[in-house]
Amino acid sequence: MGMEVLIIVLIIFYIAIFYFLKMRPEKQRKKEQEAMKKSLNPGDPVTMIDGIVGNVCAVKEKTVVIETGADRVRLEYANWAIMNKGVAVDQVQQ
Repeated sequence: MGMEVLIIVLIIFYIAIFYFLKMRPEKQRKKEQEAMKKSLNPGDPVTMIDGIVGNVCAVKEKTVVIETGADRVRLEYANWAIMNKGVAVDQVQQ
């Protein structure tokens, strides 16, 4: 009888560890990412997942228009393609 209880307690312990080390931080990152995307305004610098850096020109419901470089090329991206607000330091060549 004691061994079955120990096994059940260990399984519950492993599930709790998995939740606190993997699932909970992932949910927090998703919330932060969504808040960042909702706070975008025209003129904000952004880095896209493909490494393109530019300034936001327009924010639509499911897309964002960015302007890149001195030649002012405008690109429209889906919101999920935004990596972070600002310029990622590791993306900039010196």
